[in-house]
Amino acid sequence: MARPTKKEQIPNLPEAIKETAWRHIAEKGAAALSLRAIARQLKITAPAIYNYFPDRDSLVTSLIVAAYTSFGDWQLEACEAVPEHKLAERLEAVGMAYRNWALTYPQRYQLIFGTPIPGYQAPIDQVLPSAARSIRALTSVIEALRMEGKLNAPDFPEVKQEFKFSFEAWKIYGGDIDILSLSVAVLIWARVHGIVSLEIAGNLPPFGPDGKGLYMYEMDAINRQFIKE
Repeated sequence: MARPTKKEQIPNLPEAIKETAWRHIAEKGAAALSLRAIARQLKITAPAIYNYFPDRDSLVTSLIVAAYTSFGDWQLEACEAVPEHKLAERLEAVGMAYRNWALTYPQRYQLIFGTPIPGYQAPIDQVLPSAARSIRALTSVIEALRMEGKLNAPDFPEVKQEFKFSFEAWKIYGGDIDILSLSVAVLIWARVHGIVSLEIAGNLPPFGPDGKGLYMYEMDAINRQFIKE
């Protein structure tokens, strides 16, 4: 009897490789990711993986792009579920989706925001489109507030001239919004990112292992600070 082809054994081999890679990351960390170990677990030859991912870095990049895409999807869906005119509620919905995704997929969150992998440098041209899209829900709400005259950000620090090019590059993929809106969104992201990162790492005492109360307090503070009555 002829041996089944790899396509017959694993219908969607690229996805199977990535799912196995996520399990390896959960068990041993991203730095220990090995194509040969994944091949062994899937019971395929290493060259079968190399057809899709020629090296570890190409697999890591694919995982990062997939993580950013999922991350953005959750926030965009949460935002779009709230009526457009309810901007405060939209901002809160985006913030809660941010935390929920991170707690659901902590290894994916850590891969895109955590400790760098030794020897790996993310290719900006491949990662930036999905990374920029991942905060499009947030930036769209802040831009809507600005357009309606409801964004409260007096004396907000201006982006230095030498860094404006990076903001312009971000806008190509994240939406053509005002630089003030993008700047405010970056600050909000930094604030919620800090709490979520501490919660995932289990470093939130004395607030307990569940950081929802502290997170909601911060979300309320962000709404009060940046949305005019």
